[in-house]
Amino acid sequence: MEKREQTQKQRPPRPMGPGAGGPAFARGGEKPKDFKKALKKLMTYLRPHQYAIIAVFVITIIATVLTIKAPKILGEATTEIFRVIMLRKTPFSGFLNTSMDFDKIFRILLNVALLYGISALLNFSQGYMMAGITQKIVKKMREDINDKLKRLPLSFYDHRSHGDIISRITNDIDLISNTLQQSLTQFISGIVTIVGITYMMLTINVKLTLLTLITLPLSAIATIVIAKYSQKYFAAQQKLLGKLTGQVEEVYGGHIVVKAYGREKDELEKFTYVNTELYKESKKAQFLTGIIMPMMNFIGNLGYIIVAVGGGVLVTKKAITIGDVQAFIQYSRQFNQPIIQISNIVNMIQSTLAASERVFEILEENEEVPDKETAVELDKVDGNVKFESVKFSYYPEKPLIENLNIDIKSGQMVAIVGPTGAGKTTLVNLLMRFYEIQGGSIRVDGIDIRDIKRYNLRKHFGMVLQDTWLFSGTIKDNIAYGKTNATEEEIIKAAKMAHVHHFIMALPDGYNTTIGEDSTNISQGEKQLITIARAFLADPSILILDEATSNVDTLTEVYIQKAMNDLLKGRTAFVVAHRLSTIRNADIILVMNEGKIIEMGKHEELLEKGGFYADMYRSQFLGALVDA
Repeated sequence: MEKREQTQKQRPPRPMGPGAGGPAFARGGEKPKDFKKALKKLMTYLRPHQYAIIAVFVITIIATVLTIKAPKILGEATTEIFRVIMLRKTPFSGFLNTSMDFDKIFRILLNVALLYGISALLNFSQGYMMAGITQKIVKKMREDINDKLKRLPLSFYDHRSHGDIISRITNDIDLISNTLQQSLTQFISGIVTIVGITYMMLTINVKLTLLTLITLPLSAIATIVIAKYSQKYFAAQQKLLGKLTGQVEEVYGGHIVVKAYGREKDELEKFTYVNTELYKESKKAQFLTGIIMPMMNFIGNLGYIIVAVGGGVLVTKKAITIGDVQAFIQYSRQFNQPIIQISNIVNMIQSTLAASERVFEILEENEEVPDKETAVELDKVDGNVKFESVKFSYYPEKPLIENLNIDIKSGQMVAIVGPTGAGKTTLVNLLMRFYEIQGGSIRVDGIDIRDIKRYNLRKHFGMVLQDTWLFSGTIKDNIAYGKTNATEEEIIKAAKMAHVHHFIMALPDGYNTTIGEDSTNISQGEKQLITIARAFLADPSILILDEATSNVDTLTEVYIQKAMNDLLKGRTAFVVAHRLSTIRNADIILVMNEGKIIEMGKHEELLEKGGFYADMYRSQFLGALVDA
């Protein structure tokens, strides 16, 4: 069929998974257009699982609190050991009890082990629970999108690239899944860790806590500065990566043209230039990402020194125990990690909401006009089709079809011809309710097609498109796609009618040969023959053929035309024709231009008129003679 130019370019796939571009805060997360609206809609998917999510958060908080409490208890063992060692060094050690209380130390270590053990079990439990919740949510999302895509009109697909749609239902949902699975619990854990560590340090010693917090602004400044410079490099990296991906896809998709015109060197130079630029920007971006952890380690070690020196001074003044200093050191080492973690997660949540926004855009698209409650189902269709004062336009400001009137009787072959953009394919789309008319009516056997259930209406139509489409599976499965429970005899009969049986039998596995849309083991013409056999098997009441023989050789075309003549007996057929020689025997030829039928009649009648059709025919006929 004729294809209108898509208005959107295919978006390059976003890198996914670990190492796909550095930390989220370094990349600079993509922000949603409407944060509150995106969050509200995402919450509709979380709400059915709210109690399970609350339970996960409670478990996460308990596990984090237990982990935070452990260093303080462990410090008691250090204090006990240090006390005994110091007593043994005093002159009065012989008069004092300097025996090590191993029972006390063992109890302390056992308590610490229990805390860490229980915390690990709780983390395992919340991870298992959150995995189940997340997968249920994304499963529901995928089901909703799949169900929605079935109900969307053809106009939705005409104005969006397949790559963009696929990206939304794969990459975007994967990003949502990853965030729900990990980031939410990590965010809660990070907040609790910061609050808990701060509280524990304050209970030990306020002065030492204030000394430790000196490094906090340094961490924030380092993060902000590095993120500021790295964002532009990651943006450039993504842009160049998309450009490189597009060029590679374009060149290898059209490698025959590249080789035929000897442009390999030029394409290689283009690739080298873009690849070099990508190398430069990626190097800068990855370098800045790489210095984050060394910088954080440096600041963390600075804090360690402050705690060690400050704690030592306080120990000499007996203002704090050595065990508390040890606990403080552990807390100070853990303090920066949740800050970085929360920075990453906040940016990740923004990116996730932006992704969910793109998913919800599909879910909010206007669907096909629903069938009327009084819509009927037809068991049999004779094939009388009537267009009455039909009006239609893709865009309100640009009328396409105005006051179209056609009356086709059952069993007639109707050919639709005209230049590109004349409205030939549009006529077929309206007939099958891929688009809804804006005025008038289209009737099948006297019934307005809007009063017939959409699936039932389409069931009585068979289509063979110029662009073939085969699904992954066997040849037998592809032919039987148009009719459920087809017998092997019926499949073979349809293949013979399409003159493809001899080719199939020449294959090693015959009808069980596995093929697909990307199959390279059969030619384009042979693919077309299989799709024609599919239509023959469906045995519809009304046929729509869009230059079905355009991809087969002349001899095969003759056989196909003969088979079609047999198939078309007693059936109404609409043939969108580009080669006028194929529709000489049509009962009615509709000549369209700019959405209007400008001529109508049989082949000989239209030639005698010497109008638009005659000019088209002569141009093709003379062109054929010149080529000959």
